[in-house]
Amino acid sequence: MSFEALPDGWRVWNEEPSGRAILVYRPDVFDGEDVPPECLPTIYLTNGARNARPGSGQYATDEWHVVLFLEPEIEAVAETHGSREAGADAAVDVAERFAAGEIDYRAAYQVPREAYFERLDELVGGG
Repeated sequence: MSFEALPDGWRVWNEEPSGRAILVYRPDVFDGEDVPPECLPTIYLTNGARNARPGSGQYATDEWHVVLFLEPEIEAVAETHGSREAGADAAVDVAERFAAGEIDYRAAYQVPREAYFERLDELVGGG
């Protein structure tokens, strides 16, 4: 539907009828053997409230949020858009920038994961 133009490596993990979507990067690599599965780069497109957790995301808003998570609590990109279509376009843009190596994933971490960063360097940006 909205994600035909995803760059190589990115997959639609889930797309709900309400419009929310989850995109994942290289689930074949983040399988627990090569890289920890909790480090699976994931883009969420949602119109759920971004307030403090828990449960606030269940309330729909008029804004669409695009968030690139590197782990459940590590956000590398967070954007807000006025429509689902603009959010979906932005999600594809974030996926493209990540795959091209244009997103500084190291900056999102307070405690570096050097082995993980080295593996990501191999996967993104033609590394």
